[in-house]
Amino acid sequence: MHTVGNRLLVVRCDPAHLPRMQTDVIDKRMKPVGRVVDVFGNVSAPCAAILCRTEARADAGEMLFIK
Repeated sequence: MHTVGNRLLVVRCDPAHLPRMQTDVIDKRMKPVGRVVDVFGNVSAPCAAILCRTEARADAGEMLFIK
């Protein structure tokens, strides 16, 4: 969805499967991306802030998963 600075991603979440705080996030290739540091927003369309291990590099529309 958005990048904030060099290491923070803001992504839209599935309201039925909200991630827990400090949960590891991986991409479709099973490579670690970072950790969930905040969940916020509307109940029907929540967002999560992910603190990336390195520079934030996610393509628009790319699916990320929790481990």
